[in-house]
This record gives sequence, structure tokens and C-alpha cells, in this order.
Amino acid sequence: MGDKTAARRAAIECGVAIVPGTNQALQSAQEALAFAEEVGYPVILKAAMGGGGRGMRVVRNDFEMVDLFNRASNEAKAAFGDGSMFVEKYVEEPRHIEVQILADAYGNVVHLYERDCSVQRRHQKVVEIAPAPGLADEIKEALYADAVKLARHVKYRNAGTVEFMVDKHGDRYFLEVNPRVQVEHTVTEEVTGIDIVQSQIKIAGGASLAQLGLGSQEEVPSPKGFAIQCRVTSEDPEQNFQPDAGRLEAYRPPGGPGIRLDSAVTAGNFISRYYDSLLSKVIASAPTFNKTVQRMARALQEFQIRGIKTNIPFMENVLRHPVFLAGHATTGFIEQYSKELFVFEGHSNIRANKLLLYLADMVVNGPDHPGAVGSPPSKHTPGTPHIPAELSGVPLRGWREVYTSQGAEAWAKAVRQHKGVLLTDTTMRDAHQSLLATRMRTHDMLKAAPATAAILGSAGSLEMWGGATFDVALRFLHECPWRRLEQLREQVPNIPFQMLLRGANAVGYTSYPDNVVDAFTKQARISGVDIFRVFDSLNYIDNLKFGIDSVTAAGGIAEGTICYSGDLTDPTRTKYTLDYYMDLAEQLVDHGIHSLGIKDMAGLLKPRAATQLVGALRARFPDLVIHVHTHDSAGTGVATQIAAAEAGADIIDCAIDSMSGLTSQPNMGAIVNALAGTELDTGVNPRHLLVLSNYWEATRELYAPFESNMRYSSSDVYQHEMPGGQYTNLKFQAASLGLGNAWDKVQQSYAAANRALGDIVKVTPSSKVVGDLAQFMVQNELDEHGLVEKAEQLSFPGSVVEFMQGYIGQPSFGFPEPLRSKILKGKPTIEGRPGASMPPMELDNLEARLVERYGRNNITHKDVLSAALYPKVFEEYQDFVLKYSALIEKLPTRAFLAPVKEDEEVEIELSKGVSSHIKLKAAGELQDSGKREVYFEANGVPRVVEVEDRRSAETLGKKAIREKADVGILGSVGAPMAGTVIEVSVKAGQPVHAGQQLAVLSAMKMETAVCAPIAGVVTQVAVDKTDNLDAGDLIVLIDATSPAAPALNSMDGDPLRVSSETESQPGSLTASLGDNGARTDAAAAAAAESKQPQSVTAA
Repeated sequence: MGDKTAARRAAIECGVAIVPGTNQALQSAQEALAFAEEVGYPVILKAAMGGGGRGMRVVRNDFEMVDLFNRASNEAKAAFGDGSMFVEKYVEEPRHIEVQILADAYGNVVHLYERDCSVQRRHQKVVEIAPAPGLADEIKEALYADAVKLARHVKYRNAGTVEFMVDKHGDRYFLEVNPRVQVEHTVTEEVTGIDIVQSQIKIAGGASLAQLGLGSQEEVPSPKGFAIQCRVTSEDPEQNFQPDAGRLEAYRPPGGPGIRLDSAVTAGNFISRYYDSLLSKVIASAPTFNKTVQRMARALQEFQIRGIKTNIPFMENVLRHPVFLAGHATTGFIEQYSKELFVFEGHSNIRANKLLLYLADMVVNGPDHPGAVGSPPSKHTPGTPHIPAELSGVPLRGWREVYTSQGAEAWAKAVRQHKGVLLTDTTMRDAHQSLLATRMRTHDMLKAAPATAAILGSAGSLEMWGGATFDVALRFLHECPWRRLEQLREQVPNIPFQMLLRGANAVGYTSYPDNVVDAFTKQARISGVDIFRVFDSLNYIDNLKFGIDSVTAAGGIAEGTICYSGDLTDPTRTKYTLDYYMDLAEQLVDHGIHSLGIKDMAGLLKPRAATQLVGALRARFPDLVIHVHTHDSAGTGVATQIAAAEAGADIIDCAIDSMSGLTSQPNMGAIVNALAGTELDTGVNPRHLLVLSNYWEATRELYAPFESNMRYSSSDVYQHEMPGGQYTNLKFQAASLGLGNAWDKVQQSYAAANRALGDIVKVTPSSKVVGDLAQFMVQNELDEHGLVEKAEQLSFPGSVVEFMQGYIGQPSFGFPEPLRSKILKGKPTIEGRPGASMPPMELDNLEARLVERYGRNNITHKDVLSAALYPKVFEEYQDFVLKYSALIEKLPTRAFLAPVKEDEEVEIELSKGVSSHIKLKAAGELQDSGKREVYFEANGVPRVVEVEDRRSAETLGKKAIREKADVGILGSVGAPMAGTVIEVSVKAGQPVHAGQQLAVLSAMKMETAVCAPIAGVVTQVAVDKTDNLDAGDLIVLIDATSPAAPALNSMDGDPLRVSSETESQPGSLTASLGDNGARTDAAAAAAAESKQPQSVTAA
């Protein structure tokens, strides 16, 4: 019976049904091909002398046969010493039922009933059950009869297992006989009370079945209840069951009634990857199948195994799956439901391990938070702000109730009829974007949410989502922006939520297909956004109209927005005049907006200008809700907002006192107190505001690393006109690029760049275009006149090129000439709205790809939208969560931003009333492997995490002394700035054209393509990918005199063209820093994943 082909022949001889197959060992794949041609695919190859899933392969077509045959045969030979194979017709998803038999040397055979071994992974049994749940009695009886008949036919002696398949029609097929005691014999012992191992030994010693008390089938005890066996192994289910090795730091097995353990390991044992991964067999028994499952689940939960990874989370998922619980699992169960079975995020041990890994990595390697250059986070963790006593227990009421019960039109009418001025609190979005690089975490917002709902119940809205917060949440905070929105909505049900929608750009930095923006807007409305402040970075009316239509279709409040630029009070500024703004407002009102927003991104709106603009709008549109937003960069914000309110504005933006001022919004407390008791009273109690201000003051200290250290308001904003959200981040970016000492020049160049571009409206993404060009001008020592003169010889930042091509829309006063023509050099342009010419994105296909990669339970429709907007960023976010878990969102902010200290304890609230306490004990010495062990106590239990030390000299190696470029040699190409090499595009001996890309550097997430200044042949490449360079380090040496040098202008007539792979694509913007200090995602919009880095022609 050990030869499976012989067993098949024996089954045929005694009339036991078998699966069609070969009854002799095969010598070649050709024989298997001939069989498959006869019976049809699929077929299964099996090792003639083996078992345990080794040497088995399912073959579905001719093309696979030869390769799979050879691999299966080699595997069988390695495992069993014999590579003989046979082939059978493959029965799709049957149940695997085996019958335990005992036979003596006197011709007596009995069966001990059946076991269900259908739950298998790659033909290896995972869970075994006795008896088989839900199997019809007549099928069972037939299987018993076949097993006993076959054993008698071959005069079988001793314990053995006869294995069958039962298909969905109830037909049974003999598989094989295992002439030994199997791993799963335990479940049969539990339900029959028969010791199979002891019985086998006695039979081998000559005892008869009668002497064992099993002289006839009637004497065999009937099964009592059910038994389940799970095999606990040292395998990592998240890494395709890769065996894990290491020392068992802790091993505490379960126990109690109905639990049996077959194991031989204990704490301190070393588990080697060179032996079987089985740690323990856990057998649970109970009177019913469901109680047995419950008992097994409890036993698996009680296991405490530390030091190595196990398959316990996978086993728990199997036990809770409804198909398994119904007793309907087949051999295809794991494959069919893999997306659900391989989701382990909810398993407490796995999540705790991942969280400890994050904390340990911070201890060993330090924090990795781009932009964190200020003081360390405060050691004080602010408590949850209390709700004032007079508001405690009072039902939450607010303006959202009007909107949700009566609709947007009724909301607008009610706001206009309201006597006082309403406030919008920007603390949870624009305030921290402007002051703290958008780094405020959901964790801290949620703590303030209940008090905010009570204290600001009379507010017009909370601006708390959209704009840069979406990108930064995913990219830098490693949290889901949709979850932030929904969690805050749950805590603040009464105040309208407001988001910033960049028209046709949604919350990205580029144009997207219309269906993406529509789907995003609809989901944002469902998840909790009420007011959509729709703007366009160029005040381009077509983009604005599309955004408004998208919001209206989603059922939201559409706030069409005018971006304010220039100075209405300066008669020499002739572009952005009152007539300009009135005409734009007229078009928005005619298009059906519910509210008109005035968005003053830089704080340029002076009080007198506010009076003039708002007053004219109120006179022209008496029934229109007017909503004013400004920044306090010059220190005039409070005066501007009061002037706007007095001129007729219905809603004005401000921020909680401790989050106001400078590049943020005006001080809310100042406005509330100034208007208290007047006709414009805000309805907010100024005493109550102190509760929120005190909380945000303490919380702001946690984000000290991201503070800009601005000491005062600055009226220079009237000269350079930088948006508040861009000012601090551009200053930091300039310092990172080696321009810190040239900040004055950057400011001057920003104003010059704006003039060169035609004095455009500056707000993301157009402000990024101006910022990129300003730094480019400083790096290349250009003023606006030199810029125009030398434009044809320069490779401009990709964002500037794409602006000139029309990829973000059309400027109000046209593109600047001749600069545009000189920059584009014949490149194609877009006329009209970019999104209108883009094909729809196939969101269903994108979802299918994401589900395939991350699993059905890990991907929602909201994730699909995130991936559509920011494909690369979403991928990085998912990878981060897979490595460290979504529990990162629940970490206290100090522990998220900075390494914990020895004996410092961190409390993590996992859910309401459930907390975990983690204390760092020590970090070990550097090991030869380049790793360190970090020791924690987690809820009092010692834990050890091993982390690679990326900062050690052994890991990083010594920094090489680099050759510098020779500025006197045109072909000696140096790094234009400090950065990391992320791509080397050429190799030694390669001819290059003038303007051809040589390498790409990345500095602070801004990618710069270094291009050839001349045509020639590359004689030296001095860098490798991931090298860190200083400005002036040699990158490439080009010999312009080589005979192999290409002729000038030979590359498709454009010597500055790089290649089709690096050309700018429609709908893509340069990967660089946006106004939020985040790297903008170049391929966010379209299927095109290509990126064009900022290009610098070496000179």
C-alpha cells in the first residue's frame, strides 16, 4: 500500500471506485501529456511513493505539463528518494474524507469511522475533524465498506488510513492508503476512546483485534461528540507561510477540559528552520461541532508564544469563517476564500508585534519625519478638553441640522436671514497646514472633537478636510484621511463640515478624469462633508463650473470660490480689479452656487479692500451667502474679517486663539470679543473658547519639530504674495536645497517669477509652479529678464513646463509670451479644461488590482479613490500599514514623532475602555548581523524585538570621498544641489545628446533631472543609485570631441527632449514640494505613472 500506483490497481481489483488515472509509475512528462489528452484537463500529478502534499501539482494545460512534471518529480525524489510520478483526473473542490482502519494478522479488519481533512493548503492538511460534519450517513457507510474491503483484499495488517474524495454530487473516489499512524489520528482517538498507537504496537506484537476488545465492528465504540485538531507551526502566514526560526522567548500553552496537547517544546527552545515547523498539535473535543469550534478558538487565543511567528492567526480565521462553521469546507476552501483568511489586522498579537516594531525602529534608527527640524516634541501630553458645565448634557444643535433636514437652498436662505456673523473654525485644516506643515494627527483632533461640538455649536462650519490634509495624512502621518473624516463626523454631528476642493483637481496637484472627481466628491459627501469650497488655482471658470456641478450632483453645498490676488486699493494694479472679481462672481452665481467664497490665500486682502469687495458683492447679490477666508501673515487679519462682516459677509474664517496668527487665520477670540454685544455677535461664548485654546496650545507643543519659528507677522507678504500655507514650507525647502542663506533672494525671486509668469493667481497647484521657478532662478542666478533671454537654453522645472502647456488650466490673462514659446519649444498644448479631454479612469479595474494585491477585506471604495488620486502615495501607505499596522493612528503623538526613552511608558487606547501599556526597558548592543534587540514590557509581559541598525557604521559603511566636477570643463557635470541619486540614466561609453537626462536627484522629495550640457560620449559615471551627493559632486564626464558624439539637434529635432519615458504626460505634475511641504504625486491623475523630474541643464 505504500506504492500508490499499486494501491490503485488493488482498488480496481476489488471494485472500489477510483479517479481515472495511471496505474503505473510514469517515466516522462510525455506519458502524462498523453493521459491528459485522453481524459481532459485539469489533472493532478502525484508522487508514487510520497505524501504530505509533496510532489503534487495541478496541471491545467499542455503548456504547464513538462515544467510542473519535472518540478514535482524532483521534489518527490528529494523528499522520498524516489521521483516516480503518476497522474489522475483532478476533481475540483471535493471533500477529503479518510477512514481509520485497524487490521490484525488473522484477517480481521475494523474501521474507526471517518475524519474530514478537507481544509488543506497546497494539498497539506491544516485542520482535521472527526466525525465529518454534514456528511450523509449513506456516504459514510459506503466509505467504511470500501475501506474494509480494500484492506481485506490486500491482507492489510496494522493501523492505516484509507483516503477518499467525495465530490459535490456525493460520488466517492479512492485516493490512497497511508500504511501508518497519521498526524491526525488524535481526533479519532478522542471520539472513539481507542488508543491507536497502543493498538498498533500490540498488533505488531501478534495480538488479535479480539484481544484488543475489537473483535467485530459492533464492538468498536460509536463516535461521541466531535474533535478538531489544529497544527500550530512556526510559519508566518503573512509571508506565504515562510518558516520562522529563533528562540522561544515565551511559550504558554492552553489547557482546560476538552483540550489535548501533543507537543515537545518549551520556553527557551531554539526553533530551527531546518526541521519540521510543527510546534504543537492542539486537539479540542466537545459534544457538538459548534462547541468544539468554540473550545478550539479559546485554546488558540490562550496560546502565548513569543520570539517566533506562528500560524495561529490564520487558524483563527479558518475557525470563524462561515463556510467552515457550516461544515461545507472543501479542498478548495483556503484558495477560494484566501482574501478573507489572510487578513490578520484584527489579531491582537500581530498588531501588537507590528506596533512594537515601529517603536523599536524609532529607538534604534531615530525618527523619520520629513520636515521635522525644530525642537523635539513636548513631554507633556495634554488631556481631553472638558465640556463647560453649562453645556454638559445639553443636546447638540447646529447649522448642519438645517442643511440635512431642509437641503442646501434652505440652508443658504437661513444663513442670509441670520442676524449675526457666523464663524468658520480652520484649526483642524488650514491653521495647522499653515503653521505646522499640515502634520496635525487625527488622534489629537478626536480628543478635542466633543468639546468643539459643544462650544462651537453656533459656528457656521468647521474646515477640517481636503486640500493638503488628504495627501499628508497618507504620505507622512500614515493614516487614512477617510477614517479621519468619518471619526470626526461621528463626534461632531451638529456643525457643518467644510472641505477645500480644488475644482477639477479634487485634492490633488494635477488634473484628473471627470469620473474620478465625481466619484470622490460623492464619497466625500457620504462620509460627512457638507460644504465644498470649490476653487481653481487660476480662477479658471471652466474648472470651477465642473467642480460646482460635481458637488451639486453629490447633494452638497456648493461654495463657488474666487481666489483673491493683487490689491484692489492700488490703482496701479490693473489686472485684478473690482470689475474682474464682479464678473467672475456673476458667472459663478449664474451657474447655481449656494454660497460665494472669497479665498485670500496669502493675506493680501486689506481691510479697505474687504469693505470695497464685499460691499460691492452684497449690493449686487443681496440674497447670496458670502464667505470670506484670509490669512494673518501681515497682521491685519482680524481687521480684515471685521471689515468683511460689516460690509455684509455672512461667514468669516478664523482659528482658535492658540492656532491663529502669522501665516494662519485671524484670532477667533479677538473676533468673538470684538463683535460681542453688537448686531454681528457670533453667538460663541468667549470664556468657553479658552478651553479649546488651552488644549490646542499644549497640543501644538507636541508638533514643535514642524514649527517654522516665525517670530512675527510680516508685511513683506504684500511684496512677494506667497500663500500662507506655502511660506513656511518653501522656506524649509529652500534651506534643504542649500538656499537657506539666500531666503531673501528666494522671496525676491518668487515675486520675479510671478511677474515672469504673467502675475497669476497663486494657490495650489499654481503657487507650486511659482515656487519651483523661484528656486530655479536662485539656483541658476537669474532675474526675470535673464530668465526670458536664456529660456531657450534652459531645462525648466516640469511644473513650469506643464503650466505653460495648459495642464492645470488657462490663466485669466493668458500665457506670457515670448517666455511660453521659449519654454515649450514646440511641445503640445491643451486648450480648454484638461479633464474634458481625458478618458474616464476604469475604477472597477483599479479596485480589482488593489483587491488582488491587498485582499478584499483590506480595500474599500474609499481606498480605490485614494489610489486613483495618489497611486504611489497610497501604495506606500499600504506598505507602511502592512508593516506597522493601522494602530499607528492610535499612538500618542509624542511616541509617534520621537523615540520613547528607557522606562518611559506609553498608553495606547485600542478601543473605548481597552488600553495597552508599553514600556521601553533597553536597547541591546549591535550584533554581527547589523541588528539590535530592543526590550519592552507590554502589559507587564517582557517582549523583545529585533531591528536592523541602519545608522551603524557596519550597516552604512564609511562615506566615500567624492570627486568634484571641474567647472572649467563643460562636459564635467556636477550635482546642482545636495540630494540622493534615485536614477542613473546613462553608462560609460554611451553617446548622449545635449539636454539628454543623465541622472535624477531627489532632495526633500523634489526630483531634479540632471541633463547633458553638450553632446558627446560618456567617459565616466561617478555615481550609483542611492548615493548621497553634495552640490558640485561629479556625476558624469562627457567627451564632446569623441568621433562617436551625436550630431546636435539629432534627437527628433529637439535637442532638449529626454525620451518618451521621461516626457511630461498630460495630467501629471512634477514630483516636488507642494504648499503643504509634501511631495506632490506626479502621476496622481491618470493611468500615466510616468514622472518628469525638475530638469537642470548642467552649465
